[in-house]
Amino acid sequence: MDLKDAVAVVTGANRGLGRHLASQLLQRGAKVYGAARRPETMDLPGVIPLRLDVTDEESIRAAARTASDATLLVNNAGISTATPLIAGDLDAVRLEMETNFFGPLAVTRAFTPVLAGNGGGTVLNVLSVLSWLHPAGLGSYAAAKAAAWALTDASREELAPRGITVSALHVGYMATDMAAGIPAEQKADPADVAAQALQGIESGLLEILADETTRYVKQSLATSPDVA
Repeated sequence: MDLKDAVAVVTGANRGLGRHLASQLLQRGAKVYGAARRPETMDLPGVIPLRLDVTDEESIRAAARTASDATLLVNNAGISTATPLIAGDLDAVRLEMETNFFGPLAVTRAFTPVLAGNGGGTVLNVLSVLSWLHPAGLGSYAAAKAAAWALTDASREELAPRGITVSALHVGYMATDMAAGIPAEQKADPADVAAQALQGIESGLLEILADETTRYVKQSLATSPDVA
């Protein structure tokens, strides 16, 4: 996909990776809608603020009506509550699934006729190495991202006849607010991750693996987990 003159909708564009994606899309010549629950926090010059709460169907439908010229959808918005699946609060587990799985599903459903009506386009789902690696302490996040990976693969097949490509960005911990409380020796630079994501879109990649940890885990998927 040629990003020059593309029309992009980036959810969660007011901070972190989403902000870098929006900024770099502008630099590449795209028109950018920066979607956020509070659009007044979207302060990147040149980005069009767009109210969108991925857990609110009406705001999603309204955003699709406003950004009716979109050709690229980036499902970036997400949360992490660091909730284990068995001992953790079930409402927190549900919130992660609502935000990280049902959210991008609802946004993709709303924007599918928009992208198709504009001659086709691309959906990029921001996933995680935890789509494949499932630590107990982050069980709810990992489960939601694993579900979002399945969403990505299934919707890719479903939307291909409508001229819509669906790609996935997988990355480990990044130096953003979401991962601020997670001890990790190395955290990826979100600006670099954004650059890799956009290069991947331009190259037509269906899976973009943005760091060494993610590439290692993907290669290890064929191995069996240890059984006590």
